[in-house]
Amino acid sequence: MKKHIVLVGLPGAGKTTVGKLVAEKLGAEFVDCDNIIVRKMQMPVSRIFAEHGEIKFRALEREAMESALGRSPAVISPGGGWISQPGALEVTQAASMIIYLKTMVITAVKRAEASGIRPLLAGEDSTERMRTLLKEREPYYIKADAEVKADIKSAAQLAEDIVALAKDRAGW
Repeated sequence: MKKHIVLVGLPGAGKTTVGKLVAEKLGAEFVDCDNIIVRKMQMPVSRIFAEHGEIKFRALEREAMESALGRSPAVISPGGGWISQPGALEVTQAASMIIYLKTMVITAVKRAEASGIRPLLAGEDSTERMRTLLKEREPYYIKADAEVKADIKSAAQLAEDIVALAKDRAGW
């Protein structure tokens, strides 16, 4: 039986970029939870954080994940902090293969800054904030079903690795 492929990791780890490639190679839908939230709220993530706060954003993120998990198996990219929400990992693991895109802090910062504003990195020393996020979240990330190092390989190479994992361990 096919399982969802859920990509987790720091902001800038490549969840969206790699996830799109994996979905294409598997002939699956790609679900970006941030995009679902942005469409629902009709505002960018940074504005949701500013106007409604992180607690509201995390509630919206949980709803988006629940919706995605209720559909046909897909490649899903939740936000970087989703996995640290109480019960998120346990609820997801039965129907999914969770893959941790492990990235060094400096790589994640460079990618996150290049891709635009990340609310949890705004207004602070980005590298120090990313180190804090990793310290808070890595205990959850390492509970993933598999880990791929996302620093050295290209997005296409990472996608190939994840497709192989999906075929070997998630019924694709």
